[in-house]
Amino acid sequence: MPSPSCDIATLIKSQAASLGFDACGFAAATPVASAAVSRYDHWLEQGRNGCMAWAARNRDLRCDPSLLLEGARTVISLAMNYYPARFQPQGAPRVAYYAYGRDYHEVLRERLSSLAAYIEQLTQCATRPCVDSAPIRERYWAQQAGLGFVGRNNCLIIPGKGSYFFLGEIVTTAQLPPDKPCTLTCGDCGRCELVCPTGALDGQGAADCRRCLSCLLVENRDLELPAWVARVAGGRVVGCDACQQCCPHNAHAVPTTIEDFAITDAVSSLTLEGLLTMTTGVFRRTFGHSAISRLGLRTLRRNAALAAADDGRVG
Repeated sequence: MPSPSCDIATLIKSQAASLGFDACGFAAATPVASAAVSRYDHWLEQGRNGCMAWAARNRDLRCDPSLLLEGARTVISLAMNYYPARFQPQGAPRVAYYAYGRDYHEVLRERLSSLAAYIEQLTQCATRPCVDSAPIRERYWAQQAGLGFVGRNNCLIIPGKGSYFFLGEIVTTAQLPPDKPCTLTCGDCGRCELVCPTGALDGQGAADCRRCLSCLLVENRDLELPAWVARVAGGRVVGCDACQQCCPHNAHAVPTTIEDFAITDAVSSLTLEGLLTMTTGVFRRTFGHSAISRLGLRTLRRNAALAAADDGRVG
């Protein structure tokens, strides 16, 4: 006869699926393994976080989920598919798939909060939902909860489904039966390292953000980027999907069923001319509920100017 905690676990996973999550797993809310902490610290010591100064903050919180919620017993890891059914037209300023639709922070926060409320009602225990703006090791916990493994492209890969997934967590004081951690790896594939336009991947599941196009185009707010960025950006203005598009695990990716993640008219009709002449008011109206809003108009126009220069339209 199944234990009460197993029954509760089944109910939580069923509710997660009804909210659109494609995977849900549990891990004990213990401190992050020392080997994983050492790898992260070494990455920071080498300066490979680049312009992402926030990655060095809140180290204690990143190392111990119990500091995010007093009495935490379980980290619930969840994944939601965002792979698009429809893509930008050829020749358009390229936007990474994650930014095609509504801002995933908003979508995940709403659905995580709904699941957290359900868990609180079901267990009478406290919860704390976390989107990627919270200081929690998302891919680490997803692997511990059995969702997948961190690939050589630094993405969480779900076996049989791929890497086009947003991750979210709920830290809870509820004691839930932990799932078996995923121990798979990419083996010696290395295709993403060959395809990466800037050689930002080290083959060990980490990226050098000083060279990563996604970081440079989204996180780096300098008015000017190094000249070599324009030569390798390939018309990209928001993010870079190169390491995911070439990944064999994504060969059979299926489109998301979450309507919020479908490509918007604003993204599908983007032009370089429109971006270069866009006003603050138009930017806010167009991208107010998009992940593109994170860049700000100045950064987006900078990226458009790079793409235009590479295309021979300016300069």
